[in-house]
Amino acid sequence: MTHHFSLLILLLVCCPLTCHGFKICAFNVQSFGDSKAADSNVLHTLTRIVSRCDVCLLQEVRDQKKKAIPQLIRSLNNFDTNYQYDYVSSDRLGRTPTYQEQYVFVFRTGSVRLKDQYQYPDTQEGDEDVFAREPFVVRFQAPKTIIREFVLIPVHTTPTNATKEIDELYDVFEDVRKRWKTEHVMFLGDFNAACGYVAKKNRKNIRLYTMSSFTWLIEDKQDTTVRESTDCAYDRIVVHGDLFLRAIEPLSAQPFNFAREYHLTEVEALKVSDHYPVEVDLKTRSGSEQKSMTPYLLPLTFGFMLLFQLSVN
Repeated sequence: MTHHFSLLILLLVCCPLTCHGFKICAFNVQSFGDSKAADSNVLHTLTRIVSRCDVCLLQEVRDQKKKAIPQLIRSLNNFDTNYQYDYVSSDRLGRTPTYQEQYVFVFRTGSVRLKDQYQYPDTQEGDEDVFAREPFVVRFQAPKTIIREFVLIPVHTTPTNATKEIDELYDVFEDVRKRWKTEHVMFLGDFNAACGYVAKKNRKNIRLYTMSSFTWLIEDKQDTTVRESTDCAYDRIVVHGDLFLRAIEPLSAQPFNFAREYHLTEVEALKVSDHYPVEVDLKTRSGSEQKSMTPYLLPLTFGFMLLFQLSVN
């Protein structure tokens, strides 16, 4: 009987009750441009990282010649033929011509549809210019998720102005809500929200912290930096509303330690970036959130029938 029970456990392990989630990632790729794209080892590692995600926000993209991102997309499409990838990017953003970046969203065309986009203005009427790199706001449809549609708002703050920029994200949220009549909003990116840049005593000045409708999924204790000498939760994911929060796989929001996963030395990992990506999984409609319990019961029913038959024999 013990042998039969072990067989049932093996059956249930091999036939999991839930399917894979829908992964959203944000990665500060630290000055990604021609030189990194030309490094085959760096490009391969970056391809492996991004290919894990249904949607991946890339920050610090410095693709002035507009060649590095297309090269990454080609690498992704050649790496895993089960998926096809596309991207949408902001203009080059920054206060000085000598240093400008783009926000780039890379996404799987089979599971995500780009529905809308807009560049948040550098100033609203009567306001000061708070953002060094204004958010590039994107609305996606993802039919297999239970949320179905959501808005992603990226930010890469200036460390010395992080508190003010993070607080200003609430105004971006209000602008999105007015423009698109949606509450399903996720903020993601390099907030610089740790290690002295955003002191805990200053959180009372950040509406994304003080308002209960926002949930911070990456915690202070999590390290999003590659260097062994640092331990900082710079990169964050924040969601608005209970509905969006319930659509997220519990405990799925984590930094992705690609150095450990791909057996890279610190020096090798730093050639890719000094940040780890942060990621979160959304629940999918074919998984545990379906109203019907049939997907749960079929593997169990089959398993117990098999166990009964073996016991009789």
